Amino acid sequence: SEQVSSPGHGGPAALTCDIMPLRAAQPLTVRHGFPYQPSSMAFDPVQKILAVGTQNGALRLFGRAGVECYCQHESGAAVIQLQFLINEGALVSALADDSIHLWNLRQKIPAILHSLKFNRERITYCHLPFQSKWLYIGTERGNIHIVNVESFTLSGYVIMWNKAIELSTKTHPGPVVHISDNPMDEGKLLIGFECGVVVLWDLKCKKADYRYNHDEAIHSVDWHHEGKQFVCSHSDGTLTTWNVRAPAKPAQIITPHGKQPKDGKKPEPCKPILKVEYKTTRAGDPFHVLSGGLSYDTVGRRACLTVMHGKSTAVLEMDYPIVDFLTLCETPYPNDFQEPYAVVVLLEKDLVVIDLGQIGYPIFENPYPLTIHESPVTCCEYFADCPAELIPALYSVGSRQKRQGYSKKEWPISGGNWGQGTQSYPEIIITGHADGSIKFWDASALMLQVLYKLKTAKVFERARGKEDKPSADIVEEDPFAIQTLSWCPESRMLCVAGVSAHVIAYRFSKQEVTTEEVQLLEVRMQGEFTDGDSPDPGGDQTPTQLTPGASSSPQESEPLAQPPTGSNSSDGPRDNIPCLQVRSSPLKQSPGYQVELVIQLVWVSGEPPQPITSLAINSSYGLVVFGNSSGLAVVDYLQKTLLLNMGTTELYSPSDPYQRQPRSPRKQRQPSGGDSPRLGLILPPLITTFVAPTALGDSNDGSNTSEDRCKSPTSGKPPYRYKQIRQILNNILFKCCHLSCRISVSSFSHFVLPSCCPDAKDNSFTRSRSSSVTSIDRESREAISAFHFCESYPRKNDSQIGPCVLVGTTQGSVMMVALSLPPGGDQRLQQPVGISSCGTLVSLKGGILTMALLDSTGALLPPSYEPWYDPNASDEEKEKTRRRRPASPPSSQEGPESQFAVLCSEKQAKVVAMPSHTRIYKHNITESSFVLRADVVQMAGANCIACFCANGHIMTLSVFCGQEEILYRFCQI
Repeated sequence: SEQVSSPGHGGPAALTCDIMPLRAAQPLTVRHGFPYQPSSMAFDPVQKILAVGTQNGALRLFGRAGVECYCQHESGAAVIQLQFLINEGALVSALADDSIHLWNLRQKIPAILHSLKFNRERITYCHLPFQSKWLYIGTERGNIHIVNVESFTLSGYVIMWNKAIELSTKTHPGPVVHISDNPMDEGKLLIGFECGVVVLWDLKCKKADYRYNHDEAIHSVDWHHEGKQFVCSHSDGTLTTWNVRAPAKPAQIITPHGKQPKDGKKPEPCKPILKVEYKTTRAGDPFHVLSGGLSYDTVGRRACLTVMHGKSTAVLEMDYPIVDFLTLCETPYPNDFQEPYAVVVLLEKDLVVIDLGQIGYPIFENPYPLTIHESPVTCCEYFADCPAELIPALYSVGSRQKRQGYSKKEWPISGGNWGQGTQSYPEIIITGHADGSIKFWDASALMLQVLYKLKTAKVFERARGKEDKPSADIVEEDPFAIQTLSWCPESRMLCVAGVSAHVIAYRFSKQEVTTEEVQLLEVRMQGEFTDGDSPDPGGDQTPTQLTPGASSSPQESEPLAQPPTGSNSSDGPRDNIPCLQVRSSPLKQSPGYQVELVIQLVWVSGEPPQPITSLAINSSYGLVVFGNSSGLAVVDYLQKTLLLNMGTTELYSPSDPYQRQPRSPRKQRQPSGGDSPRLGLILPPLITTFVAPTALGDSNDGSNTSEDRCKSPTSGKPPYRYKQIRQILNNILFKCCHLSCRISVSSFSHFVLPSCCPDAKDNSFTRSRSSSVTSIDRESREAISAFHFCESYPRKNDSQIGPCVLVGTTQGSVMMVALSLPPGGDQRLQQPVGISSCGTLVSLKGGILTMALLDSTGALLPPSYEPWYDPNASDEEKEKTRRRRPASPPSSQEGPESQFAVLCSEKQAKVVAMPSHTRIYKHNITESSFVLRADVVQMAGANCIACFCANGHIMTLSVFCGQEEILYRFCQI
């Protein structure tokens, strides 16, 4: 329950009102981020609650950090104005469809108590005096209607425009743009018409006391608290100050941003001043706060808010256009000194609060999660049931990242209180952004809270000018943007992939360190062999350990970070050049995530590296695996070596029925330079066993030429040539809905743009995307779309479980790669890791999205992990915590099948028994659409596949596992 109570101001008795947005028994839809297309704003100075209306009829109520409420008008019309019934737990909203509504905020679900619709006149302005029961409604025709707020009915009292102006003007005065009551006399109403006429109306005598005429159109009016003066803002950028009893001419006319001519002539006109507020203080000069009014010669200048105090004028530039602003004052009473202390500025894409009490007018640090799109979100992942100590640990290091320059005062919008949340488990959302930053959010409550921010761009050199522009021709803008990420909450290992074909592995540490040299690994991923790289088709081929000049021990290898050895000359194609340059100077790393290893894909024979489409990290194995349309690579981040670099078709076995032949081979141009000895090997096809710890710093002793490295150890046939197509995959974010269920930490896969093969029988389907989904040209190259580390049976009918990696592709194939890990301790750092491709497990229709394993009882089998330890702690502390989590024990039930692989693609879901590879069930999820994101989740204690489709539907496949059969139930939400 969310309680809003009076903070102890004078005046009416304190009020308590519940504004909990939804009942616990109802499904919750939580909206995070800034309100879309805001249009209006209101503030309750007693309850200290802020209301924001939008152009689609939504209402957002904000209080202190964690207090937020969402409401929606059924009509969806734009909210043009909001008025609080101050300290009464009620709100009046006026919509663009000429309706007004009274909201009751004193109940668990805010609801509309009364509504009133105008059919003949358009509503332009509303005014509700403090502690009054009369609501004044101004219209486009210039009339004013009075509504009784208690009954929400028209009183019958109408101020007609012709009675108000009489003979002061010969034409219609235009719409009503302002209504306010005299602070010292509620019976006197000030009415502003668009044409420039202002009328002081006597409500009791039903006549006009004074009329004030000006040549320029009026935009806003505000009173001095004594009720003897008021200020008007005009369309020519002027402010006119009027004495109430002197209607003949204004007492003062100023142009805040106008240039004063030397000859004493009238200043040049400026842009309209859209709004002005006039606030007084006991100790000094009054404040004039206004928006607009800039000179016309300030072309291209951003929107500004001007604060005039005495002889000083401060112009505060905003990042976005100003929608509205409100000056916050110490008292709600209009007839007292206002004592302004802050200004709330509603921008098109931000909410800014300015401190008027400090020199320089600093802004308050915003506690709301409105900055999700501060830099565009390019990647998003959700994790539930995180370790209990994880959120405090992230908050601890994140709290030290406070930016400088903010006001030292507390956030002034401080109303409300959160009760106990309904969630009993920690939830974390991680967002990757276009500027290379990563934000960790606490999602355990209904409101997000920033825990920690990581800037990945610090690892790379910044381009100082055009001549230093990165060689990332594939990414002209935002070269550091996050493409995808993989995170292990238990070990706190983080791995991110960027659009410039780079991968960064991070460890979490509570201590600050300075890294003298960032460890770098460059990988040459080549989708097809050139003529010069063709292996020798003759000779006996047997599986061998390929270690060309490499040392398996990281201690014996040369330094990791070295300048690229490739060519980038103007007279030849770019080769062996990464897209970004890793910084060479020492890197100071604050507590939090610290760089462990940087992996960069390099240009190949003038072709840029393909974007990374899938990524996974496993802390128990010490491995990072990533893939794209050229193939996959496995990196040992403990030994800092490349273990495997293989094309996608090389994963298929010779007799594999799912093997896809490459299409349209074409000649490749020769590379301009030899392969770098530090780069990963381009392995030949059909490898059955492979062990190759290729160190980054290995020198070329001449014993390992390019031709030798590319000979196939297993096949006498010439290798396949793939069709090279340059492609940039747009990273579209689709986040599978939580569905009020607990999602297993181990079941998060990464969304990759789908692809299909027109020639494959199981993939012969077409689809049309909606306008909200980017269209992608179809191509024949098969890309890696998903990974899943597991302990399973590597090959069909195996009897022993071992560490494996499930590999899914965009053409629906699921393949198994077996791992052979050395013992732990020092042997793990010195002995190589063995890898063998085991062929295809199964094929589905459409690209693979997610994979998971269940035991024979239906329990989810999560990947093994290593408990977190601080890498900068003492050796004794490391040994206490650095223990590999044992693999999930085999099922106690007897039977031929002890595991089930749950697989989901864009079109299908399948369950395969292990180790027999028998298909237990197949379900065609959708025919008219396709799945964008899928995850294996738990709902009501059962395992499900939750799917988010391109048509906006969320569907679930509920999985109930028994000893002999697996049942499914399909439902659509």
